[in-house]
Amino acid sequence: MLAKFINRAEENFLSLLLVGMTLLVFSEVVLRFGFNTGINWSQEVTLYMMAWFVLFGASYGVKVGAHIGVDSFVKLFPEKIRRAMGLLSVAICIAYCVIFMIGAWNYLAKLKLISLEMEDLEIQRWMSESIIFLGFLLLMFRFFQLMVKILKGEAEGFSHIDEAKEGLELAAQIKAEQIQAEKTDIKQMKKEQEAK
Repeated sequence: MLAKFINRAEENFLSLLLVGMTLLVFSEVVLRFGFNTGINWSQEVTLYMMAWFVLFGASYGVKVGAHIGVDSFVKLFPEKIRRAMGLLSVAICIAYCVIFMIGAWNYLAKLKLISLEMEDLEIQRWMSESIIFLGFLLLMFRFFQLMVKILKGEAEGFSHIDEAKEGLELAAQIKAEQIQAEKTDIKQMKKEQEAK
């Protein structure tokens, strides 16, 4: 129940960021080119929304396996070695996150210390840029979840989206729908001929 709520909240937050960015940029374009005016803070807010979307979305991408990876070399090895390689990869990713989190913490602490505000809004920059730390914290959490799955034997490593397989499945689905539509059209034509 809680996991479903968290999943839904993540997806809704990402959707809200994407829709918000789109509407803000669209409004700015219409105002700028249609009415020769604009929203003075829209560019900065859009930039921060995009940063939140990318860094928050990265952890969600790891969770659902929506990243691209080449694992043809790894698949040549037996399962135990693949799991060991998966653990090594996850450990490197966690170390990467820790390095970025330390740097982000120091950066945000300095921003807070000097009380620097955003250029167009009266909001402290450390608040708007806190996604640097939070994004890598979420990403590290996802990597720990993946590490636990590998240790339990539920996964061998990162799961990747197989775009070629999905493309073939989509093509087969479209072809099946076209065949079904043609059959429906033929039946309709026969009914019309019988009615005449």
